[in-house]
Amino acid sequence: MKKISEASVRDIIKKAKSKGMVVPGFNIPYLPMMKPVVQALVDTKTFGLIMVARLEWLKFQSGSMIQIRDEYEKLKNLNFTRLHLDHVPVIDEDNLVTEFEKIISEAIELGYNSVMIDGSRLSLEENIKQTKKIVALAHQANIPVEAELGAVLGHEAGPLPPYEDLFASGKGFTDPEEAKQFAQETQADWLSVAIGNIHGAISAAMREQKKVEARLDIAHLATINYLTGIPLVLHGGTGIRKEYIMQSFQQGISKINIATAIRQPYEKLMNTSVKKAQEAVYNEMIHILQNELEIAGSALKLMD
Repeated sequence: MKKISEASVRDIIKKAKSKGMVVPGFNIPYLPMMKPVVQALVDTKTFGLIMVARLEWLKFQSGSMIQIRDEYEKLKNLNFTRLHLDHVPVIDEDNLVTEFEKIISEAIELGYNSVMIDGSRLSLEENIKQTKKIVALAHQANIPVEAELGAVLGHEAGPLPPYEDLFASGKGFTDPEEAKQFAQETQADWLSVAIGNIHGAISAAMREQKKVEARLDIAHLATINYLTGIPLVLHGGTGIRKEYIMQSFQQGISKINIATAIRQPYEKLMNTSVKKAQEAVYNEMIHILQNELEIAGSALKLMD
């Protein structure tokens, strides 16, 4: 296979799936966080995605898609990074309809290497319909598309129901047969699934709280993996017990999103010293790559 610096992110994530490996994606809600995130990936020779979601320029301080792109252009190292547009919801966490097509089109024009449409608050039929639109648009530019089916909860206003109740009931879990239909009809490249994972809270009142320790239904994941055959994505990667995370890589999880684990250390120090806040992000990144995910050095293995 070609060198990783020349490979598309589509090929890299396909390769990760075939090897039972994972590509981490790191959200950048504050622009100065990007530098330590990229540095940690380079220093550990790990391949990862630099990501921004719509809510991070609306509710945090990532600025805009253009500012993220410009900062990435200054820092990027194609041996270890690509730029991904995370959650662009059709209906957002405040139940408002968004200009998702316009946002995703702009990201493609700006040079983002992959994009995500989140139609998870829609009916199955409507999610398929809107995702197909974005897949046609992005594939024309040879850009891979991530979609979501099922409800990865946590971004909504107000407290979550008790986690154990959520897990026991399977509320919001991705239905395997629906996932098979969705993958076949949309031709999305990657699918974000709900299997017990939850997002970190984003409301100002809740965002500093320690995230609930989540579990994953690995048998449920294995069924989705078998029926869809495409790379699967785990959102809400912070706070899940390590044994579940490691098992998930063997059952199709080829991309994992990390946000809360690096955001909270930054927020604790950002008003005191941006430099110290960046150091805290770097240290947490090294810990995640080496100890939590055990993927340091992955860039060297992904293309052999």
